Amino acid sequence: MSKMAQLQIPDNIYNWIMDFFEEHFHCTRYAGHCSSVTEVKASVIQGFGLGPVSYLVTAADLYPVTAGNRIFKYADDTYLVVPAANTGSRLQEISHIQQWAADNNLRLNCSKSKEIVFITRETRVKTEQLPPPYV
Repeated sequence: MSKMAQLQIPDNIYNWIMDFFEEHFHCTRYAGHCSSVTEVKASVIQGFGLGPVSYLVTAADLYPVTAGNRIFKYADDTYLVVPAANTGSRLQEISHIQQWAADNNLRLNCSKSKEIVFITRETRVKTEQLPPPYV
């Protein structure tokens, strides 16, 4: 909410958003059974209309550490693009994103995190020797 407060939005809209995120509870019902009710403390609640907007506000201060690297943010997904000239910065960038996520009450979903390497024939020999990043 501290990031929302920095936006120039009317007080009544800010108060409505704050009220929406405070004391938000969830339970899951499956096969006739209901889980215990628990409070949702995440800044981005998946499946809600405010989720993507909330993520974009939260992620506004997420930038790459190394010049030339780029971060693309879409709804609640983030893509890190590291050009061949910066391959040595991959682990530092991933660590930076993990720390940023922790600082913002988010988690990097390692099971959905993948590395894709695009290479030309000329760079194939250089990149095959790189160790895979550890997420």
